[in-house]
Amino acid sequence: MISQRINWIEETKNLLKILLGSALMAVAISLFLVPAKIITGGTPGLAMIIYFLSDISMGVAMLLVNIPLLIAGFHFVDLGFAIRSIITMIITAVLVDVTAAFVPFPELHSLLLSTLYGGILAGIGIALVLKAQASAGGTSIVARILSQYTSIRPAQTVLFMDLMILMAVGFIFRNMEQLLWSMISIYVTAQVIDKLLTGAVSEKIVHIVSDQYQAISQAIQQQLHRDGTLLPGTSFDQQQNKQILFVVVHARRLPALRKLVKTIDPEAIMVVIEASEVLGNSRLREGLKNTP
Repeated sequence: MISQRINWIEETKNLLKILLGSALMAVAISLFLVPAKIITGGTPGLAMIIYFLSDISMGVAMLLVNIPLLIAGFHFVDLGFAIRSIITMIITAVLVDVTAAFVPFPELHSLLLSTLYGGILAGIGIALVLKAQASAGGTSIVARILSQYTSIRPAQTVLFMDLMILMAVGFIFRNMEQLLWSMISIYVTAQVIDKLLTGAVSEKIVHIVSDQYQAISQAIQQQLHRDGTLLPGTSFDQQQNKQILFVVVHARRLPALRKLVKTIDPEAIMVVIEASEVLGNSRLREGLKNTP
């Protein structure tokens, strides 16, 4: 009974994410991208091309593109993912047509505004749908199928399909400016999705090489309230063993760490790397709450 209730809670959260994500995608497509003839990526982009070349509504075009792809890949995804994806596709298609028909919105005379706001809203919507363990279109399903039978990675499939869509835009509209704006829209959408899924991580990975590693590690624990890891290393000539300090710190604490290390050992080597994602609640992340 408890596990069932937890599942219902999770599915309710997923449905709310799907509703909000679908609404944002509908707004992005109907109010920003379609009026400016800016094409987005994935299956929504294919649907937009069909819409511009026929009398079919945008919502129906999205269903015509997505549903066959989902049916083709039904055996390659789990049932829950397939059902949530179908719900997403139907809701998005309906909201796209409803938004275009009944939501009053002033015409934008700036391609820049249409591209940026359309790309941002679409990115937020797709990220919410992905967080709900669903798919906003059939592109990801095609990518999953190809990855199972070939050595092609899913990201390569998605990139290839986006390139095909952009080539189609250039061929259909014969407008280089339209093509370039569409490229910007796809890039903005991808960046927003990436940031929302991986998180806007403001922490840095720091590697420190120093003979005074013990004093430095103690100072980091006492002054910065951070723990780390000692990694064994050897010089290229294998004549000297080294100890490498591995520590994760908030970006705002980086100057304090740099000063601390240089005070103890001016000859120390520090290598700072961006952390794209930091998970877990171990001692490695202690002290973040103390960050000013």
